[in-house]
Amino acid sequence: MAFGAERDRVKKETGNRGWKRWGPYLSERQWGTVREDYSDNGQAWGFITHEMARSKAYRWGEEGIGGLSDTKSNICLAFSFWNHNDPIIKERLFGVTGQDSNHGEDVKELYYYLDSSPTHSYMKMLYKYPHHFPYKKLIEESQKLNRNQPEYEILDTGVFDKDEYFDITIEYAKASENDILLKLNITNRGPKAAPITVLPTIWFRNTWCWGYDKFQHTPTLNAISDSIIEVNHDNYGQFFLHSEQPDEQLFCDNETNYKKLYHFEAATPYCKDGINDYIVNNVSKAVNPKKTGTKAAVKYERTVAPGQTIEVRLRFSNDKKINAFEDFTEIFELRKTECDEFYHDLQKEVENDELKMIQRQAYAGMLWSKQFYYFNVNEWIKGDPAMPKPNQNRKNGRNAQWQHLYAANIISMPDKWEYPWFAAWDLAFHAPMLARLDGIFAKRQLEILLREYYMHPNGQIPAYEWNFSDVNPPVHAWSTWKVYEIDREMNDGVGDVEFLEKIFHKLLLNFTWWVNQKDTEGNNIFGGGFLGLDNIGVFDRSTTIPGGGRLEQADGTGWMAMYTLNMLRIACEISLTKPVYQDMASKFFEHFLQIAGAMNEQGKNLSLWDEEDQFYYDALHQTDGTAMLLKVRSLVGLIPLFAVEVLDPEMLEKLPIFKTRVEWVLNNRPDLAQLVSRWNQPGKGESRLLSILRGHRMKMLMKRMFDETEFLSDYGVRSLSKYHLEKPYEFPIGNEILTVDYTPAESTGAMFGGNSNWRGPIWIPMNYLIIDSLMKFQSYYGDDLEVEYPTDSGNMISLKEAANLLSERLIKMFSKNEKGNRPINANYTKLDHDPHFENLMMYHEYFHGDNGKGLGASHQTGWTGLIAELIRSASKANNESLVVEKVRVE
Repeated sequence: MAFGAERDRVKKETGNRGWKRWGPYLSERQWGTVREDYSDNGQAWGFITHEMARSKAYRWGEEGIGGLSDTKSNICLAFSFWNHNDPIIKERLFGVTGQDSNHGEDVKELYYYLDSSPTHSYMKMLYKYPHHFPYKKLIEESQKLNRNQPEYEILDTGVFDKDEYFDITIEYAKASENDILLKLNITNRGPKAAPITVLPTIWFRNTWCWGYDKFQHTPTLNAISDSIIEVNHDNYGQFFLHSEQPDEQLFCDNETNYKKLYHFEAATPYCKDGINDYIVNNVSKAVNPKKTGTKAAVKYERTVAPGQTIEVRLRFSNDKKINAFEDFTEIFELRKTECDEFYHDLQKEVENDELKMIQRQAYAGMLWSKQFYYFNVNEWIKGDPAMPKPNQNRKNGRNAQWQHLYAANIISMPDKWEYPWFAAWDLAFHAPMLARLDGIFAKRQLEILLREYYMHPNGQIPAYEWNFSDVNPPVHAWSTWKVYEIDREMNDGVGDVEFLEKIFHKLLLNFTWWVNQKDTEGNNIFGGGFLGLDNIGVFDRSTTIPGGGRLEQADGTGWMAMYTLNMLRIACEISLTKPVYQDMASKFFEHFLQIAGAMNEQGKNLSLWDEEDQFYYDALHQTDGTAMLLKVRSLVGLIPLFAVEVLDPEMLEKLPIFKTRVEWVLNNRPDLAQLVSRWNQPGKGESRLLSILRGHRMKMLMKRMFDETEFLSDYGVRSLSKYHLEKPYEFPIGNEILTVDYTPAESTGAMFGGNSNWRGPIWIPMNYLIIDSLMKFQSYYGDDLEVEYPTDSGNMISLKEAANLLSERLIKMFSKNEKGNRPINANYTKLDHDPHFENLMMYHEYFHGDNGKGLGASHQTGWTGLIAELIRSASKANNESLVVEKVRVE
């Protein structure tokens, strides 16, 4: 595949070095994270607040707007602004915490990732900065709302109604690996002239004040002319920040203002908030007159006329003698052209310009959401030598079982403001899309969480920062195979078997952990608990069951059946070059049959399949020996659909040892053989379908899934059947009745912080897995099997057509409808019809089950970015249909 200069750079960079040494690796929110929490009560949101953030040096990371850093965030660049009205400069994005909001933490800003090449040789984002930022109003109005009301957003404040804001476009272009051009275009969209102070800022992450000898050296920033700041760091050598005609340079230190926060003297008179105090409060002594320090800003104060655009240009380079702005325009144009060439080739199957735009911004969001993630749990629990000791309860508190975990990597984040920490199953969904852009980076992402300094010695994969011990669905193996397939496609059919083998060994440890920890009765039926679908059940499945007993989960067992088949597929692929792995393929083949048999068993165990409803449910085994099904019609019952794999005859012929074992089982274990469908395809041989669902049960599950009165929304498959709108599920316990009802939008309960909801909305990663499974069934049945879509419509189509139509429903959330509105924008007229908004995309965490409105974290491009893959596959399918139709007509 010919992707030009940028693809060549991607293939040459085997790690986060060279052209990837500098990238958008800053968090968008470091305050309020677990890492920075040294409180006695473990309430991270209160230990460092937004108000405190400008004055307190962070221990584990840094944050900024449109920021850039090296791969360890030792040297950081970002942009700050002041509109001459607010009480603080805008150094960081603002949002409300769970205590201030009716639906948990939420960023209250408008910013958009517009473009990025995989190596970040070119990047572009847009920030919309109001002439008056409504900090107080956002908090006060949010606090008035209850959980049954929607969130209060910045558009609701009215600050954008009269266009009184600046559009600030931030762009980067690399001249070479260590020579980076920075450009800002600030446009006043308002009807009147408005002042703005622009503050490109450079600083060092504070590594020197915690009491460790190896970090005692303090790096320095020094003004060596009115337009050049010298950057000296032991690990990086010497760099220079060139600025074009600045008003002045301001210096302070990235040190905590202890006097302001804790009422005792700081180590320096020029603290972290010195530039803010100088700009806003005119405190001249807050900045260092000697123009040296560990934090510095270049000041540009301008008045911008209505509709006028001003430009600010800088260059960060290791070359002091460079003529910084002589070739500035030419370099920007070259890198932008190379980026366009890269995406032109990548998007060649997408002919619709609107879909290209949606897809490209999704790619940009994925690439901008990389972040340096640093967390040494052992040091965090013990505390640092130069700091006060943390509460001793920390040794037995949050993440105490994970003291081996030492993270210091560039990781794809779900959302760099709301979730500025990795999440294991989110990352598994990020990786396939990243593989389309940069296979090396995608594979590295999957490898990281399986490293000995992440994975627990017992084999558990760390879930996420708030509780590494929580249990996420086991989708790592699925992601590994998807990444392998996409990477092979992008590399002209050459697959990275070494990558598969490396991951496979680590996944064996994780698989064993699941079997040992989550199959409590040893009967191949799994619990698991949380499994990502946090508040979809009757009660919190991660905690003790009210009234006692144990839970057997349809989703836990379905996930594990899927896991065995993923491992089987990987083992078969490795076996094609290393035949010894055929024994592992046999192991997972038989393990799958044991799980499938247990899940469908009738007899001494209560079957998870309910014959009356023709659906899968969780089973509750109570302390008195009785058992009952918890009849909640949710994704929990659809997840068995994900456990599907096809053994084609061509592959089996190449794996004689595995083939012999498969045939022995089929011939000698009739109880297991009945779980395998076999079809002798003319001229191809006998294919085997491995699936929990075959025949009748598969059709019945799809009948519910494609029913528009149950799961099928205009915009995808809901996580909870709309059946529960009129008939909530009720579970009596003592004098209380626990209820699960259809809640298509924000969460109405406090479970898991109240900031997400699985009781009715649409989640793209789950829909993606449904579509992926439908295509696997299609590969076995071909067009011979048809389903009614939608249910009761009389319209019979193939599974492939059903998958494509489901993709189109999901894509429809982002596309303009006949009224010119995008469903994700929830009828905010400005977002849909203002020319300065209408082509700016958000990729939300999840979506309203009835109208497609974007909900939850507004920049969770991570797994919602899978929409780019759906656009690709749907466009390809439509193109193929057009070719077939053309041939038919001719």
